[in-house]
Amino acid sequence: MSQIRRQSIISSVMVYFGFTLGFLNTYLFTRDGGFTKEQYGLTGIFIAIGTLMFSFSNIGMTSYIFKFYPYYNDNLTKKRNDLLTWALLISLISFCFVAISGVYFKDTIIRKFGQNSPELVKYYYWIFPFGLGLTLYSILESYAWQLKKSILTNYLREVQFRIFTTILIILTFVGILAKFDMFIKVYSFTYLAIALVLLVVLIAQGQLHFTFKVSNVSRKFFKKILTLVSFVYGGTLVYAIASVFDTILIASVLKNGLAEVAVFTLAQNIGSLIQAPQRGIISSSLAALSQAWKDKDMPRIARIYKQSSINQLIFGVGMFSLIWLNFTDGVFTFHMQKGYIDAKWVFFFIGIMRIIDMGTGVNSQIIGTSTKWKFEFFTGIILLLLALPLNYILTKYYYGIVGPAIANLISFTVYNAIRYWYLKKKFNLQPFTRQSFYTIILGLVSFYICFFLFHNFHGFTGIIYRSFCFIALYAGGTIGLKLSSDVLPVWKAMLSKIGLN
Repeated sequence: MSQIRRQSIISSVMVYFGFTLGFLNTYLFTRDGGFTKEQYGLTGIFIAIGTLMFSFSNIGMTSYIFKFYPYYNDNLTKKRNDLLTWALLISLISFCFVAISGVYFKDTIIRKFGQNSPELVKYYYWIFPFGLGLTLYSILESYAWQLKKSILTNYLREVQFRIFTTILIILTFVGILAKFDMFIKVYSFTYLAIALVLLVVLIAQGQLHFTFKVSNVSRKFFKKILTLVSFVYGGTLVYAIASVFDTILIASVLKNGLAEVAVFTLAQNIGSLIQAPQRGIISSSLAALSQAWKDKDMPRIARIYKQSSINQLIFGVGMFSLIWLNFTDGVFTFHMQKGYIDAKWVFFFIGIMRIIDMGTGVNSQIIGTSTKWKFEFFTGIILLLLALPLNYILTKYYYGIVGPAIANLISFTVYNAIRYWYLKKKFNLQPFTRQSFYTIILGLVSFYICFFLFHNFHGFTGIIYRSFCFIALYAGGTIGLKLSSDVLPVWKAMLSKIGLN
């Protein structure tokens, strides 16, 4: 567990640094005198549609890598390992079909989005290189995770991608990129850039070899691989559709679609701060889970499940409370454009959804690397059947921009509840302990103490007072109550480094 802990912590720090850059970019996008809401909303729709393109074109190749890498690695030399070759080749061929379909259905896109989101129609074809870059990077990233290079991949996705975006924003402000037109065209190649960086690093380190000779492992497991990718592809595809449908729906059905997408994107980006440790924990746990299932090491899987749950819950509850305490003051203090305060309640429901998702630990990865990976498909279908109609009804007829956040909270809660029940019933695995309950109580008590003490303070003063008070109470309670076995070693190491232990 020490290696997972170390990689998770470093990756989480990396992710938070990336989110700091992301917050800077968000501020530059949303501040008075910066980009218009429609322009910021367009970057959000690029990410949503790019994610959808990747989901269609990866054909389950990421799951193929996660599940079968240990078998390839244990039975083949690096030069004969053909796993990544087939994963990349199949994804590239599939992306070609996605691109052809995108061209064919362009008239339908124009009819759906032309009135409310004309900028999307104008830059429609520039989404394609963005989606291609995301596809290539995600496949390479999945392979790098198995090589235990999660720190590098998290740096590239969470930090380097945002550095590129920051540079483009600054170049636009100083006039080198004279118009937004040039900004968005260069922005469409950012994922291709980080994919190239990762590719070069893996080749330079001798970790990546391409061979088109079919190995014995590929022949032996062909039928199992085919079955896996068929079911998992369906499950991950419907999960992705459910995840990005909200953004696409807003752009399509709400008046001033991209402006509304901008508000929703702001709430999502702030909500992603809550989710920061999740990515580091997932990337650090996958290789260990794959190996543990191969070795039939159930105690190790159970430990990873519980630790991933409590660690993410501690971060999630703390970060949500800290942001919710300061949301209104943050919008006005940082002089964001009028209308972005509407993101407050969108964030609230997104934040609760993130806490529930994180609190249930790495359930998806445990199922996906087990022999019961077919269950991924069935839970994905349930999620889709819940999320799509709920999103449409609550957005168009009831709550407008808050509708997708409420719909997703309901859908993902049911989704995670089913997965929790399944792991408990099938493998007698469950992530919760009494520390889980203590974490939620500690978060609520710390929140309300800070709220009532400083609710009359506003601006930077209020933000600083509330934040310091909450961090002191919550962090002190976490350490004092020993909520996680991973927290105390980190705390002692920090004290030792500054000479206090």
